[in-house]
Amino acid sequence: MGFSDMFTRSMAMEAPRSPGSTPPRPHKMKAMLIVVAAVLAIVAAVGGTTYWLNRPIHLRIAVGPPYSDDVKVIQSLSQIFARDRKYIRLRPIITDGTSSSAASLNAGTTDLAVIRGDIELPKDAQAIASIRKNFAVLWALNGSSKKGAIKKIEQLAGKRIGVIGRTQANVNLLKVILTQSGVDPEKVQVVQFTTTGFADAIKNEKLDAFLAVGPLNSKITADAIAATTKGGKEPTFLSVETADAIAQKYPVYESGEIPAGSFGAKPARPDDKIDTITFAHHIVARKSLSEATAGALTRQLFSVRQTIQGEFPQTAKLETPDTDKDAAIPAHPGAAAYVDGEEKTFLDRYSDYIWGSLMALSALGSAGAWFASYWRKDERVTNSNLRERLLEMLTTARKTTSIDELDSMQAEADEIMRETLHCFEDGAIEEGSLTAFSIALEQFHNAVADRKTFLLDMASNTAPPVRSHVA
Repeated sequence: MGFSDMFTRSMAMEAPRSPGSTPPRPHKMKAMLIVVAAVLAIVAAVGGTTYWLNRPIHLRIAVGPPYSDDVKVIQSLSQIFARDRKYIRLRPIITDGTSSSAASLNAGTTDLAVIRGDIELPKDAQAIASIRKNFAVLWALNGSSKKGAIKKIEQLAGKRIGVIGRTQANVNLLKVILTQSGVDPEKVQVVQFTTTGFADAIKNEKLDAFLAVGPLNSKITADAIAATTKGGKEPTFLSVETADAIAQKYPVYESGEIPAGSFGAKPARPDDKIDTITFAHHIVARKSLSEATAGALTRQLFSVRQTIQGEFPQTAKLETPDTDKDAAIPAHPGAAAYVDGEEKTFLDRYSDYIWGSLMALSALGSAGAWFASYWRKDERVTNSNLRERLLEMLTTARKTTSIDELDSMQAEADEIMRETLHCFEDGAIEEGSLTAFSIALEQFHNAVADRKTFLLDMASNTAPPVRSHVA
């Protein structure tokens, strides 16, 4: 047992207090409140950090036109992410088309957009993934007579061409093909149709050729070919001989091939592979989207790729973005990190914050220790004064001639002892100071005891003798 423990026990025996006789001291209450506040602050900080790191992030994605395949795909992705409680959630914003979606992203009203790769892109758009690859399909209508049959794109000058789809982007695509093939687009009459109900619309139009844009297994393209080849008319699929040159001149396009029989087996349509140009529909994000969020979204998209492609086999074929530096649409750094296997770990992303927090906590600890020492300054000064008072009483006790005064000083010493114990418990004084106080208190008690004995003996010796009365 240490000296301070013995001193504490002996002092407690000498100065017993009834329960509840002394209320908690103000500085102890303050210290307790500070501790409770600190604990609550730590719990709140840990809870808030945990929530912040695990909260779902909702991203607005512009997609259109209404009821299109793109809208259906994005809505399905949104439902899957919500059902599986994914970290990233999608909130579809329906627009009039890909141009409107691009404008929405450019205006900052959405976080993501589904756009065609061949439209004017927002200035800070970066690719997350491609939904599908589209093929340009050109075919001419020829009757039973082979005279004047259209077999090449160069023969379309002066003809009327039907374009499936109301978007201006399809017309622009046709103009690129015609121009690169040596045909002046101004010498071609274009008639546009909606993607639904065109079978009846073309009956009243005398058209020489058609253009449809979509995936190879697109139902819209297959239906358009079937609708235009009735009545003995056979399609002649036109090869885009300049596909490589177009791809070189316009980075948003790529050269591709349409395999034989892609649109029918009996008869085979086409009967041989033909060259064409392709482009992709992309999910793009603003450049300001954080790398961690973009990476998490890309990871989620490809974790459900099989499910989406099984649900939409004709319209969805998720592919990773082109991570080359010269890509037409640059990949978002977060998506590129996922594709290249260079995603940052939790420590990589937050190590600076972690070390900064540790340094801040260390600084707060030092500041807390300084404040604690500052708050105990008054206690140390008070205790020092009490110790000096005890030494003064020690001197006075050896000279006093009054037992009542000794009793009064004894009571004051008991109160000094109580205050000293409180200071020791609060950490205001250390064990060395407590030892010095113990020696002074012991000397005081000895001096009081000796002085009382002396005064009592003196009183006994000076008292007059008691006379006995003899009868």
